Amino acid sequence: MTPSDLGGIASAVAAFAALAVSLWSANKTNQFNKRQNDLADTNERLNRLLIEREVADGLTSKKADLSANLISVGKNDDRLKVFNRGMGVARNVRLIDLTADDSFLIESDISRKFPVQILEQHQWIDVIAARHMGSPASVHIKLIWDDDTGTDHEKELTPTL
Repeated sequence: MTPSDLGGIASAVAAFAALAVSLWSANKTNQFNKRQNDLADTNERLNRLLIEREVADGLTSKKADLSANLISVGKNDDRLKVFNRGMGVARNVRLIDLTADDSFLIESDISRKFPVQILEQHQWIDVIAARHMGSPASVHIKLIWDDDTGTDHEKELTPTL
């Protein structure tokens, strides 16, 4: 073997080594780029979820949630308690008694108190319930209200004593 042959072999080994290092480096770069892309996708999904949660929280803080319970205040003194458990302010609150002719709610009390102009969070209004011995145990009502998320929200309830 001549010195020029050894130089050619050394050049070939060096070229092969450079090729191997280059392929290894390209592979590592591709792996790194894939991890970076996965991280960017995850970050984008998290940002979207945060934005959705912020929007939902914003709506929740503006939304009223009305409900009603029949309560007994004392002996022979029952009331329908209409209350706002939502975070938003309810406006123009209306109550419709859907019970057939058996209703024990006092119609004059309903028409005197409703519509309620503003019912803030944790506020309530009582309606007199004149129950007697043949009265049903429940009443079927519909509550209608407006809030910052829209108008004419409706909820039907059947509170029972």
